[in-house]
Amino acid sequence: MTNIDNFPFWNKTETEILAFYQSSTLGLNHKEACSRLKKYGPNELAKKTKKIFILGFLVKFFNPLTIVLLLASFVSLILGGKNNFFIILAILGISAFIDFFQEFQAERATDRLRKKVAPRAEVIRNGSTIEIPFSQIVIGDIVQLSLGDLIPADARLIKSNNLFVDESILTGESFPVKKSVELLDREKFQLEKMDNCVFMGTSVVLGGGKAVIIATGKNTQLGKIASELVKKRPQTDFEKGVHDFSLMITKITAVLVAFIFLTGIFLHHDLLSSIIFSLAIAIGLVPEFLPIIITINLSKGAIRLSKKEIIVKNLSSIQDFGSMEILCTDKTGTLTKGKIELSSYEDFDKKRNSKLASFSYLQALYQSGRGNPMAEAIVRFFKDSVNRPLLKLGEIPFDYSRRMSSVVVEEAKIKMLISQGSPESILPVCSNFESKEKIKKLTPKTKNEIKARFEKLSSDGIRVLAVGYKKLAEKDNYSTDDEKELTFLGFVCFADPIKEGVAEMVTLLKEEGVEMKILTGDNELVTEKVCRDIGLLSKKVITGETIDLLSDEKLLPLLLKNNVFARINPKQKERIILLLKKSEKVVGFLGDGVNDGPSLRASDIGISVNNGSDVAKDTADLILLKKDLSVLKNGIEEGRKTYGNIIKYITLGTSSDFGNMSSMAIASLFLPFFPMLPMQILLNDLLYDVTQLAIPSDNVDIEETKNPKNWNISFIKKFMFTFGPLSSIFDLLTFAVLLFLFKKAGHFFQTGWFVESIVTQSLIVLCIRTKKVPFFQSRPSKLLLSVIVFTVGLAIILPLIPLGKYFSFSPLPAFFYLLLILIVALYFITVEIVKMKFFKKVAAP
Repeated sequence: MTNIDNFPFWNKTETEILAFYQSSTLGLNHKEACSRLKKYGPNELAKKTKKIFILGFLVKFFNPLTIVLLLASFVSLILGGKNNFFIILAILGISAFIDFFQEFQAERATDRLRKKVAPRAEVIRNGSTIEIPFSQIVIGDIVQLSLGDLIPADARLIKSNNLFVDESILTGESFPVKKSVELLDREKFQLEKMDNCVFMGTSVVLGGGKAVIIATGKNTQLGKIASELVKKRPQTDFEKGVHDFSLMITKITAVLVAFIFLTGIFLHHDLLSSIIFSLAIAIGLVPEFLPIIITINLSKGAIRLSKKEIIVKNLSSIQDFGSMEILCTDKTGTLTKGKIELSSYEDFDKKRNSKLASFSYLQALYQSGRGNPMAEAIVRFFKDSVNRPLLKLGEIPFDYSRRMSSVVVEEAKIKMLISQGSPESILPVCSNFESKEKIKKLTPKTKNEIKARFEKLSSDGIRVLAVGYKKLAEKDNYSTDDEKELTFLGFVCFADPIKEGVAEMVTLLKEEGVEMKILTGDNELVTEKVCRDIGLLSKKVITGETIDLLSDEKLLPLLLKNNVFARINPKQKERIILLLKKSEKVVGFLGDGVNDGPSLRASDIGISVNNGSDVAKDTADLILLKKDLSVLKNGIEEGRKTYGNIIKYITLGTSSDFGNMSSMAIASLFLPFFPMLPMQILLNDLLYDVTQLAIPSDNVDIEETKNPKNWNISFIKKFMFTFGPLSSIFDLLTFAVLLFLFKKAGHFFQTGWFVESIVTQSLIVLCIRTKKVPFFQSRPSKLLLSVIVFTVGLAIILPLIPLGKYFSFSPLPAFFYLLLILIVALYFITVEIVKMKFFKKVAAP
């Protein structure tokens, strides 16, 4: 292959295409595919650069506060403050390393999970069809395309069977484009006119085909304009809340730090010391670990969800999962087992008919596409009893508007069109019916008899397909125009039993604040039977026909009052979801079909299944490895636990930081010395942050998982302004003990407050991490408890060991520790009393 960029593939024959790309209808061999993968690289839009450990670590120092503090400390070093400089540098280095290492581990964990649901394509290699990840596709590969597939790379079609492709991602055209293998008589490439090519990122919405890969990765049309197509995902409520919180705490910190700095200057502290002190406070009080704590929480949540058969593609969706109030889903595979089996078949005379069996089998066997459970059930049932191999001449693939598909076969030079689909679609195109091997005219009376039989089967919960046929004259192409004047042959019946325990699971979801709404394409009789049997039917079944007759204003109340909707097409699903969101509900959608993409995008939380269509999996936020309500319920609980631990960190951090800031501000007004040295402030911050890194492992009270959780910045403010000042009161009590009881200042005072600050803010985590009485009603995780005990122990012994002198700590007498126990006990009791009153008045998010 030479000069591949200038090869006019659109006006070349199949033979010329295969010759140029050095391929064949048998595909590439393994050795050649590996060689091309090495030469052209993986089929990815942007090759993920491997993170260099040392660079990732150094990047953590690149924030304005840290840089200015290091510069000021360096000036201090030049002026003789050697000890101060190296200790500050060491503390910042340890903090940066912890931050980077935790982030590195979280990224590795989530990358491993995403690989489990990476998209795969069917390619022909060595004459056999195999599935490989998109990233391993190379130029010259032969790919098979079916309904619902994402196109893995740019390709030239060599076979097309009524193929329609959605190219809106590239061209903006909302209507699917029909594709063929016809040569294009043009000299220059024009994306919108390439009807014999398919392009990376587009999707098959009808039919199927086969194509030769001509470009991969960044050399595809999508790759060339990828940067223009990338749109920033809208902020979720959770992300917006985190941003608003960070902005709020930063503003408060800036005001108080400025106040402390100006007070220091006013009290005649030297300028450099005041700058270093103020910057240390800013670093210690700004929640710089907030992003990594959230990432750790979400990644640990993703790992826990993976153990419960849910793969998270978008980490921030975990919180949305926990806040979901309405779940829209199909009934097949969710309420029912999803293992459809052919239970019976009958002709007009309600008898088993070998011709009906044969025609149903041939139509199912020869239709293209993958993942049609009814077609698969038909083939399984008849494959050993029907032996009638015929020549397939053509096909009219299934689509959601016709709700049927047809194949054209030939036997003994007789061409036959066999159609199979929903009875509502087959009967209107039938003009005859077959009874006792005789073809008769289909009268209105007979048609009503057939409809009545269909309705009886449906009301018993049986899913039904109708089969019709007709003889055809020879022609080159077949279209939906041929699907008329058919002869009705009979019904093929299927059983899809209700899952065991599904009724109880629906009730449990409702008790946990999640309302289910069934959006199904099945007819209303089958749907009503299934939903009534499990106690899900609240009012009545609303059909798609009714929905189309109503305006949005009239439809919304109907959507809120009812929970079962039948004969719903993909556009109606999307409309329902968008209207439910307008009612300020958090809406989830579980879909796995090729046309479920718009509904998945429209919902707050898109959920698909691992055996769903490529389009659905690509759009979804979460992938279920098992389509089951119990998996969803467990996932929702995990989402709420993850959110609960994030809120713990935020509320604990805000109350602690605000209390420390207030104490610093008050101390600056009357102390002629710094209440804590810069390196002591940074050490205090580091030790407290270490305890907070254990929050993602903490237990969450069962009550906190029982209702949807939404971000509430108002609650966080109230929590901060309640427990922050309470912390300051006990800081001031400590100041009084140190100044008036011990009559000490300088290093003794700084050491005493350092120890009290670490001990109280660490131990109080055990109290305010729960609404309940700690230990008796709610126990922390072993890891959190161990880290807190270690941190408190280290803070107590640090002034007593040689290392303490490097931080300018002074040994404290035993009497101080006795008083500290009293202060901590009094603080703990006070917080418990305030906590009970607080949660009675204020609802937690």
